[in-house]
Amino acid sequence: MPGIASVRKHFLPFASPSVGEEEIAEVVETLRGGWLTTGPRTRRFEEQFAEYVGASFAVAVNSCTAALHLALDAIGTTPGDEVITTPMTFAATGEVIRYLGATPVFVDIDPVSMNIDPAQIATALDRCQRPRAILPVHIAGLASDLDAITDIAASHGLRIVEDAAHTLPTKHNGRMIGSIGDVSCFSFYSTKTMTTGEGGMATTNDADLAERMRIMSLHGISKDAWKRYTAQGSWYYEILAPGYKYNMPDIMAALGLVQLKRVEERYKRRADIARQYTQAFTELNDFVETPPDATGNSQHAWHLYILKLHLEKLSIDRDAFIEEMKKRNIGCSVHFIPLHLHPYYRDQFGFQPDDFPNAHAVYRRIVSLPIYPRMTDGDINDVIAAVTDICHTHAK
Repeated sequence: MPGIASVRKHFLPFASPSVGEEEIAEVVETLRGGWLTTGPRTRRFEEQFAEYVGASFAVAVNSCTAALHLALDAIGTTPGDEVITTPMTFAATGEVIRYLGATPVFVDIDPVSMNIDPAQIATALDRCQRPRAILPVHIAGLASDLDAITDIAASHGLRIVEDAAHTLPTKHNGRMIGSIGDVSCFSFYSTKTMTTGEGGMATTNDADLAERMRIMSLHGISKDAWKRYTAQGSWYYEILAPGYKYNMPDIMAALGLVQLKRVEERYKRRADIARQYTQAFTELNDFVETPPDATGNSQHAWHLYILKLHLEKLSIDRDAFIEEMKKRNIGCSVHFIPLHLHPYYRDQFGFQPDDFPNAHAVYRRIVSLPIYPRMTDGDINDVIAAVTDICHTHAK
């Protein structure tokens, strides 16, 4: 293409799952074993996942959305309650609050970490009538300031439900995300560090919360309803509450059991890609801002690598930047369009773009670059070369 220094021969997708022969073999064995829906593999997956993150209990479900919904239900969220969260997140974080008739109370982000700003949570609480919980989102795999959030929650008698969709294996002060809040909700969507295709997990150290989530995940039917079709089970069951159809089947859990064993090695590759990006892009600091890494004995999971463009130094905007990357056969994305900018929240609650100025300003200049274990060093170099070429070509 004229005017472009280099173009890849083949398109590099923004994300691609890592699935090998062992995962395939485990799924085939599950299919041949005759137990396809929730059963022994799902229970084993829950046990191993809980052990990995250091939680007492884990409940496997069919999505992180389901996990968030169950968590808010389990802590007693009712119509008219308020849940403190961030607008800088995916649709699920806000919608599960609305499922229960509660109101999302958005709090602006720290412009560097892009996580919820604890300093602004107290101000938001001053205007709340019935606060129930704080729902932080660990953007890109970097933990929110859970020390400050925990202090605020304790002083106001609030629960903490973590949207941990981007974590694994994120650590905060040496502890794995999944062992800190009242409930942590994970995603196993195909782009995540580990995948079950779709799928999610809720972890907790509270036996009562775990029991409620487990019951509600399968129609509100009494404990271990899945055993009805085993030699140890009974046809008899009781409906204890109007629950949901959120259970994870064994076919998905089969993938999870293998993928969980690969988390550390795949995390290391993600961290290596992030290191290469950051090292290269520090040479472009007039044009881009690299994402912060975790400090001390905390750990960034590097689910996403989000560049912030210095638009004042470029002759193109963010959208055009992404189009330029596409012209070079490289896929990018944006994480996220803040919730308060979407028609539903704008119309329902009367939000204006600058109601959350940090989220709005950051959104206009962020680009998520490809970062996943299947990328080769050549792929990484192509991404670096494309970003460098665009910045130099479109410098003001």
